[in-house]
Amino acid sequence: MEGPTNDIRMLRCSSDDVPERDRLAVVREVYGRLIVRIDVEPLVSAPLRYDFTIRTLPGLAVSQVVSSPTWARRTRELLADGNDSAFLCVANHGGFKTSHLGRELFLGCGEALLLSAADPLGGLNVAMSSCLNIAVPRKVLAAMVPTVEDSFMRPISPRIEALMLLRSYASVLEDQREFSTPELQRAVVAHLHDLIALTLGASRDAAEVAANRGVRAARLRAVKADIVRHLKDQSFNVTGLAARHGITPRYVQKLFEREGLTFSQFLLDQRLARAHRLLGDPGLSDRTISVIAFECGFGDLSHFNRAFRRRYGETPSDVRSSARRSSS
Repeated sequence: MEGPTNDIRMLRCSSDDVPERDRLAVVREVYGRLIVRIDVEPLVSAPLRYDFTIRTLPGLAVSQVVSSPTWARRTRELLADGNDSAFLCVANHGGFKTSHLGRELFLGCGEALLLSAADPLGGLNVAMSSCLNIAVPRKVLAAMVPTVEDSFMRPISPRIEALMLLRSYASVLEDQREFSTPELQRAVVAHLHDLIALTLGASRDAAEVAANRGVRAARLRAVKADIVRHLKDQSFNVTGLAARHGITPRYVQKLFEREGLTFSQFLLDQRLARAHRLLGDPGLSDRTISVIAFECGFGDLSHFNRAFRRRYGETPSDVRSSARRSSS
């Protein structure tokens, strides 16, 4: 299993890009032997599918894997790589039968397990499945979770709040802008460390730090994503948003205050940005400005026009005209 490194890398590979006759060899040698140091064996005669994305930052390695039925093993021979990371495995879809540290159990959809890269491991999935793996240095977890050595091979419920936040926040790595500078990289790594520690049972001091760092960042990202999904809803408000996330409206406002914003400002900015994108799309020139304003959550066209001009220094009609000229 690939552990944290001091390099920032991203590797994406799909078996669909490889001729069927070569897929097993490529998966075994490239993904299995060179990258994560495991043996992979398909369970069925159907074409093998193995898609993976791996991102590494200092102190962190995150992988997303989609696989057809396979048997994967980290043998004693492969342990010679010296990797002693701990990694949290989350079953995003399907499930896995796991043999590790003298125990055997089935990891159901949404559940998580802490596993040790320093010990032999076997994983069996009998149907198409996907998983999220987050590897961190063992010493990092030990400093935050006093009972970390007792946490291996203990199923973690998908209903644990910290795990839900962790799964949501892990998507931050899909956006290069979120870790484009060393400062942002360190922040993302710290946030994920916090959320893993809370998932496993952080110490009191670590939990307090995490509440004001990793949890806050994960909640803000989840809240922003929720807002973007509901831009069209004219009745969307902070009270309903807070209720959906199990927090108070005041806590939502405090999340935005840390960024020098308010909930209302962010909502308006996102609606205006969406309207600007739609108005600038020549393929949508048949939609009237009022229809686009409505689709972006504005119920009052005059208010939309004023807010749009303040934000962009030009009217919606100006943006539409410019888009038409550029496409002709």
